[in-house]
Amino acid sequence: MAISDYRYLDTQYRLSEIEHRYGADIHILNDPFLFSTLATLGRTDCRQPLINQLLGFLYGELVRLVVNREFPRVEASIETRMHASHPEGRFQAKIVDPTTRVACVNLARAGTLPTHICFDFLNYILDPQGVRQDHIAINRKVDAAERVVGTNLAGVKIGGDINGAFVLIPDPMGATGSTIRTALDIYRKLGTARKYLALHLVVTPEYLSAVAKHCPELTVYAIRLDRGLSDPELLSTIPGTHWEKERGLNDKQYIVPGAGGLGEVINNSYV
Repeated sequence: MAISDYRYLDTQYRLSEIEHRYGADIHILNDPFLFSTLATLGRTDCRQPLINQLLGFLYGELVRLVVNREFPRVEASIETRMHASHPEGRFQAKIVDPTTRVACVNLARAGTLPTHICFDFLNYILDPQGVRQDHIAINRKVDAAERVVGTNLAGVKIGGDINGAFVLIPDPMGATGSTIRTALDIYRKLGTARKYLALHLVVTPEYLSAVAKHCPELTVYAIRLDRGLSDPELLSTIPGTHWEKERGLNDKQYIVPGAGGLGEVINNSYV
């Protein structure tokens, strides 16, 4: 006998997100707790080991939200420890489909810890045989004025095809979109993904414009939108209303307000 409570068979997850006009595939969270945690991470007095602790927490929460909203669910019969003494100790419920395939993409170096956090969390609820962690050694290529002109790709370690799999790209700072664009160029050659999902702490209007143009199949999740270098009157408008005029990048294409160069502060290596 299995208990069938309809409340656990007909569940829908609703994401709390801010209003914007960037498109339906862009999700900027409306989450005061995560927003406040991210604010702490970006403070000048936030250093190791707190940086990694906060980063791990934020990505644990981000991957939870993304799984809730994006991953398929199946009906399952679940036997608990109470079944030995009560026939009602078995229940029917919808759970995340454990056969879901996922490739977690490590864009080294800022993405290394976030990707490992997502990989670990997914292995709790999915069949680990279907979850893998890929590695791309990549960094921004800059000109003499330190403006981003592309990416430097040092090497890749990819563990197979992506046919029918979710491709998760946990990249803390969505600044210019150059690394995401390069990553998708690599993965498009490996099959047809079920969905590409980018998980960011912060994104800029410039980043969102770049991925909308070059990566239309990408769905973006972010805790915060930074457009702090926009003209003051734009900051009182709904984000995306004057998308082409919004700015979040300085002349060296770092995010403002931002959180500093996270690749540098995570690793205590300022190169």
